[in-house]
Amino acid sequence: MDLTTTPVTADLLRGAVELRPTEHGLRPLRLPARALAQAPDPLLDDIAAQTSGVRLALRTRATVVELDALATKRSYAGAPPRPAGVYDLLVDGRLTAQGTVDGGEALLIDLASQSVERRPGPVGTVRFTGLPDRDKDVEIWLPHNEATVPVSLRTDAPVLAAPDRGRRVWLHHGSSVSHGSDAASPTGTWPAVAALRAGVDLVNTGLSGNAMVDPFTARALRGIPADAISVKFGINVVNADAMRLRAFGPAVHGFLDTVREGHPDTPLLVVSAIHCALHEEVPGPTAMDTGALAQGRLSYLATGDAADRAAGRLALADIRRELARIVAERAPQDPHLHYLDGLELYGEADAAELPLPDGLHPGPEAHRRIGERFADLALAGGGPLAAADR
Repeated sequence: MDLTTTPVTADLLRGAVELRPTEHGLRPLRLPARALAQAPDPLLDDIAAQTSGVRLALRTRATVVELDALATKRSYAGAPPRPAGVYDLLVDGRLTAQGTVDGGEALLIDLASQSVERRPGPVGTVRFTGLPDRDKDVEIWLPHNEATVPVSLRTDAPVLAAPDRGRRVWLHHGSSVSHGSDAASPTGTWPAVAALRAGVDLVNTGLSGNAMVDPFTARALRGIPADAISVKFGINVVNADAMRLRAFGPAVHGFLDTVREGHPDTPLLVVSAIHCALHEEVPGPTAMDTGALAQGRLSYLATGDAADRAAGRLALADIRRELARIVAERAPQDPHLHYLDGLELYGEADAAELPLPDGLHPGPEAHRRIGERFADLALAGGGPLAAADR
């Protein structure tokens, strides 16, 4: 079969904040380079290059679509192997096929020594066949948990960039839960579930381990075009034991002030953490459970002391209370600012039914539940991020 090769150019990509040229093609990033240069986390560049919410959006009548891509596959010393990143193909908005890519770079991480080793690897290919022979919108959602460079497409019919459908752009920021940890595939992360259910275009700046109320992230959000914005804080601040109450409140105020400089009237929703039994009443830091790791399981422990909360050390219950207070304090002067308690998305009863597999991250079914609830509570109907005359 004769296939036509089409390089992946900027007009084919959705959901990226910035595109970095490489020898293989454009690397989608979910934070701009200027922000990444200010980050103290040496792995944040790779985290921002993990393509959660990034997708190719095509208009074509092709029945065969091949995508060449260079993946960066992470592995952790002593931890079970990570599954290969999944590529989801949607036809006219419906999940139709899935695949994976072989090869790729290897990123070997030793959390104990904080060492990182990068090994080069080849470009791989994912192939989709049997697509309907008609003009259609085709989206290829790139893996949410692998840094990915989409290189080129091969198809049996011409490919054009999908036209603008006039959808609202929803910009979201959060932790690894928002990034999609433990979701089964890129359209199974809770923000993707919510976006597809509500019919909005997602820009997901959920960054594993890095929802730290960082000023450079606020400045990035300030400059990203959006019709609705949500920011979700809590678990990473506790994981790292990064702040006490005295620092956290002013940091959130400053973050919101910065976002508002670029989006003065955009609906803005502050979301607190979902239920996490480890840290509801016990502060961080969070540590890996070495006993579970020795048995081939990934699990986490809370190492803080609940008694320290009296001195301002933060558990999730404290952060929820503080976020609700801050939004209530600002709302009279900012009528488009709202608060959503994360326990409405996934609470104690949900945890009993769909427990967090490693103690921190929701599994696939819980991701779907959280996404559906967020769509219904925030993006649809009379929700704070819904389309309406304001």
